[in-house]
Amino acid sequence: MGEAERGEAAPRVVVSYWCSNGHETRPSFAEEPSLSVPEQWDCPRCGFPAGQDQENPPAPPRVEPYKTHLAYVKERRSDEEGAVILDEALESLRSRGLIR
Repeated sequence: MGEAERGEAAPRVVVSYWCSNGHETRPSFAEEPSLSVPEQWDCPRCGFPAGQDQENPPAPPRVEPYKTHLAYVKERRSDEEGAVILDEALESLRSRGLIR
């Protein structure tokens, strides 16, 4: 059964939202006394956040590039510190007879 067959549809409020790519999205909301229209809406075309001010849409989210574990380690340790830690670990393995 479609909505029209169930009775009258609730009155609707249509709100325009724009993303930083210039896409307009026009979702509709049921008009009711407690209606609270969201400030932002996700653009269905590009996924960026969209706002009601066409001239000043919200900025797209900043996506951090993927980093490996080694990249994070290199941010915290210098090459010299890494060499010292590696030497300590190798010496520990040698003293236990696990490597030569």
